[in-house]
Amino acid sequence: MTVLCVRFQLSSTHESALPALLGLLEEFTPVVEALPPDGALADLRGAERYFGRTAVELASVIRVRALALHGVDCVIGAGPGPLAARTAVRDARPGTTCAVPEGRVREFLAGKPVTALPGVGTATARTLCEYGLDTLGLVAAAPLSTLQRLIGAKAGRELREKANGVDRGRVAPGAVARSTAAERPFGRDELDPGRHRRALLSAAEELGVRLRVVEKVCGALTLTVRYADRSSTTRSRTLGEPTAHSADLTRAAYGLYEALGLQRARVRALALRAEALGPAEQASHQLTFDPVDDKARRIEEVADRLRARFGPGAVKPGTLAA
Repeated sequence: MTVLCVRFQLSSTHESALPALLGLLEEFTPVVEALPPDGALADLRGAERYFGRTAVELASVIRVRALALHGVDCVIGAGPGPLAARTAVRDARPGTTCAVPEGRVREFLAGKPVTALPGVGTATARTLCEYGLDTLGLVAAAPLSTLQRLIGAKAGRELREKANGVDRGRVAPGAVARSTAAERPFGRDELDPGRHRRALLSAAEELGVRLRVVEKVCGALTLTVRYADRSSTTRSRTLGEPTAHSADLTRAAYGLYEALGLQRARVRALALRAEALGPAEQASHQLTFDPVDDKARRIEEVADRLRARFGPGAVKPGTLAA
């Protein structure tokens, strides 16, 4: 076992701690790939030899350091490759490491539903289940021609390989995440549009802070509304310019929400996803000569410094303070 998939148990107020936690992993290996908003892959092939410990033993050290230094617990999956590690982490519990021994990946995967495999979406799973291929063991045993006919030549070949435990993936250090999301579930089915907007404000603020911490901007925003009957609606919007400015993200989120025209909808959860991420240093900003906008950005910079010093919850919009 050489690869760990670590999922940090971050609350909504501690999402900005991820960069520091990635730094903790980099103390053991430089081969670390971020999986925002709360996880990472770490290849410990060299670390096992250097420290004279197995990946599972190093996972215990990582967990203790995360708790001691950042007050954050984590769940960890370990395996011979990224596929096994990412699948194993779903079975892990806080304080434990779920490890898949080399040579037993196929056996580990066999009884799991097809949706347990990273990259298998709802549409693909539905198609496979319609033909009785509802577990990875059945997918692994299915003829390649059948899978290719159902989901396409390339996708069918890759799915069959993964179901058989063949992992061609690698941990990509420094890989840029394409998106990051923030979700706001409600304790009960929520009808009040005011509470919907408050949840959107909170999610947009979280995304803005998280993007600025890692010096990224997003070029598009996606809103997903989940209803009481478990159905959902998703809408996306390309932003006028890439941004990490919380006010811009909030305006875009409100625009997406209002365009849905919800009439007394019973909403179970709202989720915002910032997409098309890129380096902030390469983004351009159209000058508006608007003193209000300039003031808001200066206040945002000060608020970010206060959060960095006193914690993520040190500064928040007045609407969210109640």
